[in-house]
Amino acid sequence: MGIERHVTDGIGEVVIDRPPVNALDVKSWFELASTLRGLGEDPAVTVVVLRAEGKGFCAGVDIKELQADPEAIVGVNRGCYEAFAAVYECAVPVIAAVQGFCLGGGIGLAGNADIVVASDDATFGLPEVDRGALGAATHLARLVPQHRMRAMVYTGATATAGELQAYGSVLSVVPRAGLRDEALRVAREIASKSPTIIRRAKESLNGIDPVDVKRSYRFEQGFTYELNLSGVSDEARQAFIEKRDAKFEK
Repeated sequence: MGIERHVTDGIGEVVIDRPPVNALDVKSWFELASTLRGLGEDPAVTVVVLRAEGKGFCAGVDIKELQADPEAIVGVNRGCYEAFAAVYECAVPVIAAVQGFCLGGGIGLAGNADIVVASDDATFGLPEVDRGALGAATHLARLVPQHRMRAMVYTGATATAGELQAYGSVLSVVPRAGLRDEALRVAREIASKSPTIIRRAKESLNGIDPVDVKRSYRFEQGFTYELNLSGVSDEARQAFIEKRDAKFEK
């Protein structure tokens, strides 16, 4: 369990498997980043599928780790930054196969992917405001329109896979049992092309992207650090762990 890696017929698979909800600790974020970059550098790989085992795709950061060690915020910020950048900068296209919940850091991964396929039970959201943090609005804005993104950030509301498919950000929606097959179907189509051309296509598409996702996300992270220093994040995280409503003084 943890972060698994497989390569078959030009297709790399990265599997997140960290029960119970695929919330990643600092070490796991860096491991995910290293695995993705390694596959992109492998000349035998033309496309990567990023998927998960278990209830959902990714619940984001490990809140319990943060609450146990407040100084871990630096590692979490850097780890998330590296993992999201590794998806975006992977030398080959990355297909995110999303099932169940895709929250917080999961949005950072899916939002930076080249293609997203999802199960019909998939939901996407940023509960950061309720956890005393900010971040990944940069990536949510790649999945939903601007005003929908803002409403989701402020309220913590989620969007369904069907809604995202209507926006055009999710390529296809299938029953959960067929999600991996659907991701591999798309991957095989890409893997049948010239590896050299696909790699140049990825590089060229990143080059014309209107938003610098790395700089934009780093700007967001500064506010997460500010909230952490203010102390308001402590109560938000503790309330989450204790499954109660947070009590804020400011």
